[in-house]
Amino acid sequence: MRSFIVTGMSCAACQARVEKAVKAVPGVTECAVSLLTNSMGVEGAASPEAIVKAVEDAGYGASPKEARTSASTANTTEPLTDTETPRLRRRLVWSLLLLIPLLYMSMGHMLWDWPLPRFFDDNHTAMGLAQLLLTAAVMVINQRFFVSGARGLLHGAPNMDTLVAMGAAASFGWSTWVLFGMTRAQVDGDSAAVLAGMQGLYFETAAMILTLITVGKMLEARSKGKTTDALKSLMRLAPQTATVVRQGAEVEIPVDDVRVGDVFVVRPGGHIPVDGTVLEGNSAVNEAALSGESLPVDKGPGDSVAAATTNLSGFLRCQARRVGQDTTLAQIIRLVSDAAATKAPIAQLADRVSGIFVPAVLGIAAITVVGWLLAGESAGFALARGIAVLVISCPCALGLATPVAIMVGSGVGARHGILFKTAAALEHVGRTRIVALDKTGTLTTGAPVVTDILPVAGVREDELLACALALESKSEHPLARAVVQAASQRGLSPLPVDDFRAVPGQGLTATAGQEQLAGGNRTFVGSLAVLPQALAAQAEVLAAAGKTPLYFSRGTTVVGVVAVADTLKADSPQAVQQLQGMGLRVVMLTGDNERTARAIGTQAGVDATVAGVLPDGKEQVIRQLKARASTAMVGDGINDAPALMRADTGIAIGAGADVALDAAGVVLVRNRLEDVPAAIRLGRATLTNIRQNLFWAFFYNLLGIPLAAGILEPFFGWTLNPVFGAAAMSLSSFCVVSNALRLNVFQPHNAAHDAKQTPVDLGDDLATQQRSPSSLTVRVGGMMCPHCEGRVRTALEALQGVLSAQASHEKGEVVMSLADGAEVEETALRQAVEDAGYQWQGLR
Repeated sequence: MRSFIVTGMSCAACQARVEKAVKAVPGVTECAVSLLTNSMGVEGAASPEAIVKAVEDAGYGASPKEARTSASTANTTEPLTDTETPRLRRRLVWSLLLLIPLLYMSMGHMLWDWPLPRFFDDNHTAMGLAQLLLTAAVMVINQRFFVSGARGLLHGAPNMDTLVAMGAAASFGWSTWVLFGMTRAQVDGDSAAVLAGMQGLYFETAAMILTLITVGKMLEARSKGKTTDALKSLMRLAPQTATVVRQGAEVEIPVDDVRVGDVFVVRPGGHIPVDGTVLEGNSAVNEAALSGESLPVDKGPGDSVAAATTNLSGFLRCQARRVGQDTTLAQIIRLVSDAAATKAPIAQLADRVSGIFVPAVLGIAAITVVGWLLAGESAGFALARGIAVLVISCPCALGLATPVAIMVGSGVGARHGILFKTAAALEHVGRTRIVALDKTGTLTTGAPVVTDILPVAGVREDELLACALALESKSEHPLARAVVQAASQRGLSPLPVDDFRAVPGQGLTATAGQEQLAGGNRTFVGSLAVLPQALAAQAEVLAAAGKTPLYFSRGTTVVGVVAVADTLKADSPQAVQQLQGMGLRVVMLTGDNERTARAIGTQAGVDATVAGVLPDGKEQVIRQLKARASTAMVGDGINDAPALMRADTGIAIGAGADVALDAAGVVLVRNRLEDVPAAIRLGRATLTNIRQNLFWAFFYNLLGIPLAAGILEPFFGWTLNPVFGAAAMSLSSFCVVSNALRLNVFQPHNAAHDAKQTPVDLGDDLATQQRSPSSLTVRVGGMMCPHCEGRVRTALEALQGVLSAQASHEKGEVVMSLADGAEVEETALRQAVEDAGYQWQGLR
């Protein structure tokens, strides 16, 4: 999407006019204009010159946003600086200085007989001329209304400024006509006509309209400036300098000059200038600015650090990995900005109304004047009603109802590590009724850990772990790393062994002193040593819970079992409970076998479990769920890309530095599942705020316009002075923006006020396994656990033509989903399996 700056827009009618003009340009496929940020996003093949010309032909100005490549220009707050409020404040001050004496003369003297200079004694014409001059000065000060309004009218696109300008001009023109009549009456000596003329002057109405609308504009501009506070605070985080190592010496340079590969240092208390990798040193880093996580994160050699985070304790020496527009901070800023420039589907009605609003109001005003004249009222009365209709109508409130809430909601999300790529994503996540969760890395940690240690009688846990460590320290298997990590946490060191041998798909053997050590699956170890039945029964219980039992023996005796599993994240059960507490259905999708999936699903407390699904099978399940209700898919953003894109809302969890993952509409920076209910909570709050804004905008106009037209005058004698109409208009947009600002205090992680919706019926037709119509099954030996399955799956999915692979260590087979028309040679499949360390056993 290409971005443009648009100038000259004053209301929703202007926004609608620009969108209509640009969408008519050949080659433009999509256009979204933001009145809030005065920006425009355009998709399509049309040239920038053609787009700019279309905007200019519509009566507005446009220019492409300059591409920014440096960190400082990318993160500067200059584009969001509120320059409008000071300008409006100056206009307001000068307008008030002129309005005060005008009101003194027109109302203070005429109504309450306040004293005036002798020059005006019994000289009403002079008083009228003074009011004319003061009003004309106010009109000159606020000439922007007339210039913008006239330009819109000439281009066939009247806007809010047109309404204000016509209302003020009608008051001024009528009053000038009456003043000329007073002059003639004074010449004729008709004092009664002169006094009647003074009572028919509306100069103060014209000046008051312009001044009150300026007050409203200033309040609106000030409030709109606050909606981008979250974005501006992010931009201010970027350090302006970095300390790099050049030729062995530390040199402080502008952050713009840092290049990928540069080595930089950060001392305690300093801000990390760019994304990088720690080379030396250990420290705690505060990442709250990016992720919302209040607790510091320990960093050491090999760990990643991000720009704008704070080094709290130790000295770090790092290598630059991402600079300028590629840093995590710059990507977050870009995502929040782009979200504000997009349209939410809920705004479509307001956009359609805005396109015809001003012409309709002009028509209503004309009908009002003519109608009252035909009813026998005076021209002054009829004109006052028509002016009231013009100045009370407010298309701005319609245009701002959605974008201000989207901007504030996106900013609140960014502060908590929840990033919405588009306004539609923020709306859709608020409508979510079903949440589908990937298992590995989403519900679970994604890394195996030791969960249970079961030594036989007479053997201590450390003794069993020492035996396991002696074997597993020599292995590269993922389960071996879990055992080594558990042993190291207890301070154990591996015993020296000889004759180490790995039996693919079975286990490990080695010699320690005069004894043979063995470890592996039940069949392998049971063939070398005596397996107690009680221990075997305990191991079966662990296996039923989704864990992988590893048996270990010394000599001819089994010494125990170590169970390894991919465990649930600490916050997963609570997050699932929160989702269910909001009335949402939670479904877990996994490629694991039914027994493992059921065990994890039970622990997490999900409503339904779908096991044995390939990546394309997950996409099919999402189709089924979408047919029942709005569905969100939560995954890692890469392997789950088809399902994420198919869902109404794709949520990528644990993105870290990769905040721009393409498949997801919502990106969670932290790897915490509780951010999912927080995102849905924020979406609901934003959606509620938008509905409130739209209700106020429509209700205000539907109530105010008939009242201004005098429709209640025959029944109750109620009429609306144009001055009060202008005051109401000036406050309408301010109220909408102020309501949106309430979202700034919303706490997404607070579940105390969750509104529970009625859960949807999932039905009984969720598939337990999805297979591609074009599939190929191969037999593979040596797989003994889910982690073996993962290694084989990764190796085969790397082959061209293989869309996905589903491995089963229990069946010893892999089912592959192939692209349409794809043919994968057997030699390539065999090579991939053997390179992964497993046995090729042929096609099935």
